[in-house]
Amino acid sequence: MRSGQTQLFIPGPTNIPEAVRQAMNVPMQDMRAPDFGALTLPVFADLKRVMRTETGTVMIFPGSGTAAWEAAITNTLNPGDRVLMARFGQFSKLWVEMAERLGLSVEVIDVAWGAATPVNEIARRLGADRSGAIKAVFVTHNETATGVTSDVAGVRRALDESLHDALLFVDGVSSIGSIDFRMDDWGVDLAVTGSQKGLMCPAGLGILGVSDKALAAARTATMRRAYFEFADMLAMNATGYFPYTPPTPLIHGLKAALDRILRHEGLEAVLARHHHLAQAVRRGVAAMGLSIVAEHPSLASDTVTAIKVPEGIDAREVIAIAYAEFNTSFGSGLGPLNGRVFRIGHLGDLNEAMVLTALSVAELALVRAGADLRFGAGVGAAQAWFAQARGTAPRLTIAAE
Repeated sequence: MRSGQTQLFIPGPTNIPEAVRQAMNVPMQDMRAPDFGALTLPVFADLKRVMRTETGTVMIFPGSGTAAWEAAITNTLNPGDRVLMARFGQFSKLWVEMAERLGLSVEVIDVAWGAATPVNEIARRLGADRSGAIKAVFVTHNETATGVTSDVAGVRRALDESLHDALLFVDGVSSIGSIDFRMDDWGVDLAVTGSQKGLMCPAGLGILGVSDKALAAARTATMRRAYFEFADMLAMNATGYFPYTPPTPLIHGLKAALDRILRHEGLEAVLARHHHLAQAVRRGVAAMGLSIVAEHPSLASDTVTAIKVPEGIDAREVIAIAYAEFNTSFGSGLGPLNGRVFRIGHLGDLNEAMVLTALSVAELALVRAGADLRFGAGVGAAQAWFAQARGTAPRLTIAAE
């Protein structure tokens, strides 16, 4: 029997704060009671603050981020509509597949896994679309499979400079609440996220930010939907209710998580903490002599790092050793990265000591899998970064031979 707690360093679901877990431990309650809106209406308002929107509308669907993907598409587009999407990782790939399965005509821009959304190519294609045939542009803000963050603001500039009226869809599942996201400033029409990542809750809530422009499109869109109907949700949400039974304990947990993000730590501090911890992970990986999937440091995600294992090492074995021998979960390589990459998720309820644990176990598992590494190199680099951030120079050389 294992002792202690299994360490969770995957990019979702993330670690849940104890206050959030306790908040979900509530008796079942009447979701039609006259005071139910006292729970839900502040949650909707707080989600708008996290998404940084004053004009948008937030909806919560029981489901995952994938459910919110489908709700966004089916409410605002029509069968056969042409949409522009970039494919550069597992989740952008899955979004393309969903759009195709729902009957959209998808114009795909394929770029290398490790690259970001190709803003210049999107601008070129929008500029060439004189008839306005492209009805939507889809951007995966943070590609969780590769640890790459894309420039959503750049895509908005491309739309504006080409005077194009396409809707802007953004997958913010592993960015919203952890990486700077500005729905209004960036002119995002559909912002998709889920409860299980930066919002530090269990999976089970698909969350959408919807612009007025997208709501107008929903009034005439002809794609079939029932459970995900915006009109039904809007009519009930106005007073804090849902058109079907909501997962009330999850909403209690989300309320507690939002309190922590907005009132206890502060959103700007949350974003700064994620950047600080991500810098430590990347410095640790570099000190181990390893490289990351992101093609350039400017693209590296503040929520997940995809790490290439040395030649001759199977990343699946590294992950298995970490779990079986050291009670630690790392993320696997997805798609063509399977066996070549493991991922350290560094988002949600995370601190410096947890990052040091992740790096130390990664070193142990890599060496057990046959990698030629120097123990302490990655951990020492992260420690030096943390000390520097506090204005303290390390007294000892790190990772001595």
